[in-house]
This record gives sequence, C-alpha cells and structure tokens, in this order.
Amino acid sequence: MNLNNISLIGRLTKDVELAYTPAGVAVGKFTLAVNRAFKKEGEQDADFVRIVTFRKTAENTANFCKKGSMVGIVGRIQTGSYEKDNVRVYTTDVIAENVQFLEPKSTQSAPNGNGNTNGYQQQQNATQSNYNNQEPFNPSVEIDDSDLPF
Repeated sequence: MNLNNISLIGRLTKDVELAYTPAGVAVGKFTLAVNRAFKKEGEQDADFVRIVTFRKTAENTANFCKKGSMVGIVGRIQTGSYEKDNVRVYTTDVIAENVQFLEPKSTQSAPNGNGNTNGYQQQQNATQSNYNNQEPFNPSVEIDDSDLPF
C-alpha cells in the first residue's frame, strides 16, 4: 500500500533539463508552477514544485513539453539533504511516476494558447485508426490456468 502519493496540475516554469546517468538512464528535472486555491490580495498565488522524472517519462516530457506547458503529475514526495559550505540544505522533490500532457502540442506553440488544434485532432484520429486496425488478442497464445494470478 503506497501512502506517499501526490497529484499536481500546473505549468512548466522553463524547459525540462534532460541529462543521463553514467548507466544511461534519462533524468529530467523541471519546476511546476501550481496555482493555489485562494488568492492573495486579489492575485493568484502559486507554489513552485521541483519535479524529477526518469527513463522514457523524462525523455517524452523533454521532447513534447516546454516552458508554459500544462501537465498533470502523479508521483511521490522524496526528501533529502546535502551539505554546502558547512550548512545542511534540505530538499523536497516530487518523483513523477506519470506525466500527463494536458494540452495539444499545437496549442502550446501558438501565441496566447489559441492555436489551431486540427493537427492534434488528425494525430488523435491516426492513433485511433492504428488501434482499430490492430488485432487486440493473439489467439495462438495459450495460457495455462496455473499462470493466472487468481
């Protein structure tokens, strides 16, 4: 049972910083601006949350999202610390297990977010067509009852 679970929706404050570990694992880091539910002196206030992604999630986020993109994050909170100039610095990050892109790419690149979404719709239609043309089950695979988890 995972009790350390967080869901956030917000906008990237800058492009994703993508790097690779010596073992070749992709690591993406970015900050997410998440609006608060209340306003301070008539203005919307926001929290700026550090997000870390790994592997394909990191690569996809870096390739398809940029500053200002709206995304949904599901992940967990991870705390840590390090020492800098003899001072202990504490960190809190969200390790994103799932990043959902909440805007069509054409809307993200258009000024003021009023872009033409026809390209996005065509991409969605092509994806749906690919799913419809694929056989969902492979009847040649035999499964023994002992392989079932229940």
